[in-house]
Amino acid sequence: MTGKEIEVYTENMGDIHIRPYEHHAKYYETDQMGIIHHSNYIRWMEEARMDLMEQIGLNYKQMEEMEIISPVLSVSCEYHSMVHFDDTIVIEAKIIKYNGIKMEVEYRMTDKETGELRTTGKSSHCFLNRAGRPISLKRSYPELDTKFFEYADA
Repeated sequence: MTGKEIEVYTENMGDIHIRPYEHHAKYYETDQMGIIHHSNYIRWMEEARMDLMEQIGLNYKQMEEMEIISPVLSVSCEYHSMVHFDDTIVIEAKIIKYNGIKMEVEYRMTDKETGELRTTGKSSHCFLNRAGRPISLKRSYPELDTKFFEYADA
C-alpha cells in the first residue's frame, strides 16, 4: 500500500478508514554510512502507534489526562532494506492483540514511491494508573475498552 487508506469493517460501525502514517526521512536521522540509523525506526513506530490511537479515538494525551499511561513492555524490529535520507516511508500500524490490560501492535514500513518493504516490527504495552499499578480498561474505563474492540484484531 502506498499512502492509501486501509478499510476496516466492524459490524457496529460499518466501514472505517485508517490512514497509514507517513514519515519523511530527515538528514539528521542518518548514520555515518548515509542510511537511516536503526534506532530511528523505533521512534517511527511510536509515531505511527500514536497516530493510530488518535484515529480510533484513543488520544494519548487524553488518556494521560485520565491518569492512564501505557509503557512499552517489549519492542522488536526487523530490517529488510535500507531507508535513506529524503525517502518517504508509509507505516501501517495494526493492533493485533488486546485484552483490556495489554495490547500488541504490529508495524509494516514500506517505501512510498516503490512499495518496497523496508522494516517490520512489533511492540507490546500495558496500561497503568499514575501510581504505576496495572489497570483493566475493561473494568475501569469501559468506554475506552469498547474503542479497542471496535478496531483491534483480538
